[in-house]
Amino acid sequence: MTLKTRSWVKKRVKITWTWKVQVQKACKRHLLSDKQKSAKKKNQYGETLDKTEVKKAKRQLPFGK
Repeated sequence: MTLKTRSWVKKRVKITWTWKVQVQKACKRHLLSDKQKSAKKKNQYGETLDKTEVKKAKRQLPFGK
């Protein structure tokens, strides 16, 4: 039986080189012309997940990175 990667994890989670799990922050998809430059810059990088969420996400990724 083969191990399957969950699609939701592939689409929403990025694992960094140091095995931290990052997700995209909210409010950076659309209507960017109305938002201030400082607000967009604050939202620039991915957000690191909590320990409990990391455990859940890594369990869904059987093949590591």
